[in-house]
Amino acid sequence: MECPKEIVLLMHSYFDGDLQPEGEQQLKEHLRSCAACAAHFHELKKTVAFLQYAAHVAAPPSFAAKVMEAMPKERKTARLRRFLHRHPLLTAASLFLALTLGSLASSWGERGAFSVSADEHVIIRDHTVIVPKGETVKGDIVVRNGSIRIEGTVDGDVTVIHGKKYMASAGQVTGEVEEINQVFEWIWYNIKERFNRALQSIE
Repeated sequence: MECPKEIVLLMHSYFDGDLQPEGEQQLKEHLRSCAACAAHFHELKKTVAFLQYAAHVAAPPSFAAKVMEAMPKERKTARLRRFLHRHPLLTAASLFLALTLGSLASSWGERGAFSVSADEHVIIRDHTVIVPKGETVKGDIVVRNGSIRIEGTVDGDVTVIHGKKYMASAGQVTGEVEEINQVFEWIWYNIKERFNRALQSIE
């Protein structure tokens, strides 16, 4: 004969401390008459007693350190992945910087066409920009893929990218003169330009 499921529920309620007096009386009567349920109840009682005892047992102080030593060493890739997950802002900034530098470095190899940022008071011959004697160019001049010969005055900066600058003895530049013929100079120039543009947009 199978015992009703209600008896098992009464046992669980008993061990949880939720059993009402009438339910406890019903359980006791059933356990006196059913040896199988009495054996099951006895096993549950031993299990509960063991768990209550084990809850008060404390591990020795060195237990955690010994367990960590015994575990296999973590791979570097897993450590890196965890670091990247913990620092998403740093990861995004690093990725942005890497992509920007990669883009600038690749654009360095693409020589492109000759261009000059100023067209007033200058003469352009082949790929050479000439600031004639007695002329003054107001503002910065940027020459790409060409050269500049300064015989007059430039009231600003002069930047030559993939080219050469020639200064006549009477030539004068009030700002900085910069030749960019290497990839790192190109990257630095672009970073400065973008920074200056960002500052101008804020003002």
